[in-house]
Amino acid sequence: MQKLLLLGDEAIAQGAIDGGISGFYAYPGTPSTEIMEYAQKSKEVAQKGIHCKWSANEKTAMEAAIGMSYTGKRAMVQMKHVGMNVAADPFLNSSITGVNGGLIVVAADDPSMHSSQNEQDSRFYGDFALVPILEPSNQQEAYEMAKNGFELSEKFNVPIVLRVTTRLAHSRADIKLGDKKEQLKVKLPEDPRQYVLLPGIARRNYKKLLEMQSSIQQASNDSIYNRYIDGNNKKIGIVACGIGFNYLMENFDGECPYPVVKVSQYPIPKNHIQKLRKECESILVLEDGYPFVEKQLKSFFDEGIKIMGRLDGSLPRDGELNPNIVAKALGIKDSETLQIPEVVKMRPPSLCQGCGHRDVYEALNIALEDYEKGRVFADIGCYTLGALPPFNTVNSCVDMGASITMAIGASDAGLIPAVAVIGDSTFTHSGMTGLLDAVIKNSPILVLISDNFTTGMTGGQDSAAKNRIVDICKGIGVDSDHLRTIVPLKSNYEKNLAIIKEELAYNGLSVVVAQRECIQTAKRGRKQQAKNK
Repeated sequence: MQKLLLLGDEAIAQGAIDGGISGFYAYPGTPSTEIMEYAQKSKEVAQKGIHCKWSANEKTAMEAAIGMSYTGKRAMVQMKHVGMNVAADPFLNSSITGVNGGLIVVAADDPSMHSSQNEQDSRFYGDFALVPILEPSNQQEAYEMAKNGFELSEKFNVPIVLRVTTRLAHSRADIKLGDKKEQLKVKLPEDPRQYVLLPGIARRNYKKLLEMQSSIQQASNDSIYNRYIDGNNKKIGIVACGIGFNYLMENFDGECPYPVVKVSQYPIPKNHIQKLRKECESILVLEDGYPFVEKQLKSFFDEGIKIMGRLDGSLPRDGELNPNIVAKALGIKDSETLQIPEVVKMRPPSLCQGCGHRDVYEALNIALEDYEKGRVFADIGCYTLGALPPFNTVNSCVDMGASITMAIGASDAGLIPAVAVIGDSTFTHSGMTGLLDAVIKNSPILVLISDNFTTGMTGGQDSAAKNRIVDICKGIGVDSDHLRTIVPLKSNYEKNLAIIKEELAYNGLSVVVAQRECIQTAKRGRKQQAKNK
């Protein structure tokens, strides 16, 4: 039996390959990025002709995956948790259309916000859509769920959610590989109107989805990923979800004295939960993320049993779990941890030395000296670090694309000029529609597109905007007289400053595109060229 040492993300990718996938779709976002990167580097993917190119955003990725599923082939779409917000429209509707080929939606959540703006829990999306949710407790399960999840999707004719968290996605383990399944052939839906969500058809499909819920519940009750593990000490029963099960077992070397219900497939396995309720005096819920299960149990049972977890203070309300937090909740001595040496100090992230964003902010700060502070709306990318010293330029970062639309709203309120700073990949992700609004209204804002030819924040993936920014802006309708390009270099400082000042003074929409390749991708490109010689 072949073994590979893989990240959780990589195990998901390999599981999908072995499960007969025909297409990976995604927009890069930590902690999900490595799934697509693994597929793109896989010789097996190339040999089998499996699609594995980045999409412009999570919505387009989701829709393309639905399209592949329509043909009867298996597809996977991957995104970080906030990407689920972008993909929500097609995702929620896909549970109504149903699937033809198996469709897995990987949602990588980020408790503790290691690289995110919130901690939202994607299990709520699966529950909202009324579809099965898989949540691995370790990397081996991640592999198996990705491999076998297509069959679960096809069994119930719905997409399924595969939810992981940062710690599992970005840690390695030995993975035992199983047999390989062939890709399915093109076979269009038997019902030619399955995907046509006119109200009459949608109502019919929705009734089918509702009628299926008892079967989906039974599948969870019978799932190999859910199980009841007996224990002698009935004072506390434990519901351990996903990686929370691993954190629990680390405290007891695999032999927990308390009864445990391991939950890795949802809806929650009611048969196991009922047994725990009958046998135990209280229940502790261990889940990484929001109190998703804890809330369900509080409404599932009467008030005759105490439910403990994040809501009652037994566990912290925010942040990710770990074995020590679990130990404290159980009243046992936590494991000893090594003290961080004093020489190792926390430092805030900063832009790379030589980064073009630095030159953009240096010029912008000087250009804005004649105006009151608090008028720069930024977006999500490396350039968000302009909010920190030494620049202290940026006043907002809310969601992908919000820089332009917030600047529009601020200018509507009388904050003129307002400035939007957005990167090239974020612009094509969700900034273009905001720019269209600005064109239509001729909003008195300056849109500064910092174009480094890549999706730099997540590691330098291909950008849909590469060599297209100026043409896109022209196509949207930006006035050519106020569509300027600059090269952010120290040698161009005076010239760039003059252009930015001119466009700030214009009482209408201006777009300045700062074009210079990311120094990291440029460095990697030179190394690759040297290697190929």
